[in-house]
Amino acid sequence: MRSLLLTVVLLATLTTPATAQPPAGRGAEPGNGPERHLVAAVDPPPAVTAARGENRPEAVQGYPRRTLLREFPEHPTDRSIKLGLAPYHSLAPRLNDLQRRSDRISVEVIGQSTAGRDLYLVTLTAPETPAEARRQDAWRGKIENNPEAARRDVLLRHAYKAPIWINANIHGDEWEGTDGALRVIEDLSLTRDRRVVELLGRHRVHVNLTANPDGRVAGTRANASGFDLNRDFATSSQPESRAMRDLVQRIQPVLVLDQHGYVANTLIEPTTPPHGQNYDFDLYIKHGYAGGLRMEQAVQALGHPEAARPEIPFRDYEPGVWDGWAPIYTAQYAMYHGAVSYTIEIPMRVNRGDYEAQPVPELRRRSAINTDVVEATIRGALSYVRDHRTSMVDNQVEIFRRGAAGEPQRRLPDGIVPGFGPEDRYTTEFPRAYVVPVGDRQRSGPAAARLVDHLVAHDVRVTRADRPFTLGGRHYPIGSYVVDMHQPKRALANVMLEAGRDLSDAVPVMYDISGWSHRLLWGASVDVVRSGRLDVRGRAVVAAAPTGSLPATTGAGFALTLTDGKDVAAVNDLLGHGIELRRHEDGTVVAPATARAEVAAAADRHGVRFTPGRPGGTPLRPVAVAAAVAADELKALRDMGFDVRPVSTAVLNGGFDLAQVDVLVVSSGLRYDQLGEGARAGVDAFLSRGGVVTRGAAGARFNSDTGVLPVRAVAGKEDANGVVGVTGPTGRPDHTFVYAPHWFTDLGDGVEVMQRYRQLVAGHWTSRPDGSGGQEEAAGQAAVVAGTSARGARAVLFGTEPLFRDHPKGLYWQVADAIYRTAQ
Repeated sequence: MRSLLLTVVLLATLTTPATAQPPAGRGAEPGNGPERHLVAAVDPPPAVTAARGENRPEAVQGYPRRTLLREFPEHPTDRSIKLGLAPYHSLAPRLNDLQRRSDRISVEVIGQSTAGRDLYLVTLTAPETPAEARRQDAWRGKIENNPEAARRDVLLRHAYKAPIWINANIHGDEWEGTDGALRVIEDLSLTRDRRVVELLGRHRVHVNLTANPDGRVAGTRANASGFDLNRDFATSSQPESRAMRDLVQRIQPVLVLDQHGYVANTLIEPTTPPHGQNYDFDLYIKHGYAGGLRMEQAVQALGHPEAARPEIPFRDYEPGVWDGWAPIYTAQYAMYHGAVSYTIEIPMRVNRGDYEAQPVPELRRRSAINTDVVEATIRGALSYVRDHRTSMVDNQVEIFRRGAAGEPQRRLPDGIVPGFGPEDRYTTEFPRAYVVPVGDRQRSGPAAARLVDHLVAHDVRVTRADRPFTLGGRHYPIGSYVVDMHQPKRALANVMLEAGRDLSDAVPVMYDISGWSHRLLWGASVDVVRSGRLDVRGRAVVAAAPTGSLPATTGAGFALTLTDGKDVAAVNDLLGHGIELRRHEDGTVVAPATARAEVAAAADRHGVRFTPGRPGGTPLRPVAVAAAVAADELKALRDMGFDVRPVSTAVLNGGFDLAQVDVLVVSSGLRYDQLGEGARAGVDAFLSRGGVVTRGAAGARFNSDTGVLPVRAVAGKEDANGVVGVTGPTGRPDHTFVYAPHWFTDLGDGVEVMQRYRQLVAGHWTSRPDGSGGQEEAAGQAAVVAGTSARGARAVLFGTEPLFRDHPKGLYWQVADAIYRTAQ
């Protein structure tokens, strides 16, 4: 999966043993990191609406839980067909047939993909009466909610059916996970083997048969919206990701396999360091390593030379090459819900260039080997859980017990498993609590509500205070939110809310992003309480309280200061309803007092807070945006309510008329030097009247080629990423996000610095071998600049990543403000 370009870049300073070649694996792809400036997003395909019938689930609370699945019409261009694999449209008929033939299989639809295809959850277990199923549910709840009692429950330890989750085809053009899982499903459903019947009497095997059906059909890594779903777990921006998030909470697996491709020989986790510092790693690594060895043996037993020497990153790779740091991947995220989990990479590449270049017989030979490997890893994992079921359930209970008790992490001794040493030791000290205060107009409101709702959706427990309180020497008003870190899933709470860690000196290279922080990047004020007694009375939060409001007295109207993407959505909502707005130089937008009803409705819809307005300002009209951007940026712009028309070099060369838009946003897939004569003339004409907003390498090149602002863009190291402190004229926000950062020097007349870099807070940012591109060189440099060109184009240039993967939501308003600024 990893592109040769980025492998070379990332490993330039890394000496790798000849016996441990770095994988082509799960890392950088077009759309991820420094390559994301190459391909502009397009409008997603229309939703699939031609399915025959409807899903008809049986009203049964035990098992089996059958659903007569609606069937989708044949899709002759489904990319899996060429490989001799199961096209998506064949899945429902096969599952319907198995449900008719077996009482060990249940099928549920757990959601729909971006394009409207059903997501199938297959559960394999011995039949259960409703009463038996309720008892299993009660035990599962007891493990999380009362782990102290669960570990003393002898009947639970003996009769609880340990859940296993197989996740297949999360990357659409890594097909064979679905097909290998189908083999196992059919065998477990129909075999008369006594050992299988016994296995299903003590376990439930859950299979998400294709996590990315749209990508499966189209032969793309990403889903129909252009998102890599295996980077989306901590953010959960996509319907497929949310379905998996809810599934892992519901079934609470003791073991997870996430099936991927392609790494020569086969890859089976555990990962290299750095390992996530919030894990109780001692409760993972013993089973994680031993289970990986069991799967390795199962793959070797196939006898395929192409999979004769599987690679286990923990054992075979240098630190950082295949790390387990970020909670964005399926396997690493599932660990926060108590699972021993693995990413599996099957060996024979059949996608991308090989899909087009290799003859069909060779592709089918490879896909057959890959399907064998998937099946072998699943069977190896099932055998391991069968042999260690009680110990793995005990481990899950202990994870939740330590969290609820607030116990410190254990120090792991060298050699706890072969090869474990100081380079593997990553730990943290959990704070006593986090507090999301209310009443702070600049950093609460929609941002606080969004953060709280997000935490709750991920099974983090939040309390809303029903009276004022004091904590950590600070006084908080009624309604403030408290995350008590004595809770079962404290590790998940902390990985979302902590600042993170600068890993630049810890390892020479990292796999993907190394820094994120919902506390620092989502726009809400969040206080950290390090220690002390916690006595806050309140109620558990199911949903955050409404945050929209407007003043009783209007002054010269209703003012909205842009501090969040929801504020922008409210502005665009009002503009769309024909309300005449005015914008002040500081970015504040004012609606007239006569629009009170419309303003109240917008405040309620978007959860934003209006204040009394003041006279003056420039009229603000609806803004039409042409955007050559990545998929995540397109989503963010549309979520803020902008009228966005995707463009690219090809679209402009095809005759797109820039006269119909007000602002051109350039960050991906647009090269001025590759435009034809007519398209270039259109851009030149636009630059005499329109606004320009750019980001990253593509944006910097566009600015250089067109001469919009007199600056020199300097590229930081290509894989540098993380949370960075910043300063600006307004002093907010205090942090930003970067991936392949840029900064601007040699600023010409009239260029205004909007933001300057300070230090890296969390992530990985080193210098190139020649010493260039590092944090020290960037410190104090201009990260965001603005100005007006000699021919009239107003522009804002970003060296940061304010819309990256739908994550840094507290930064979105900066891009919106730039659009409004340049459109004026």
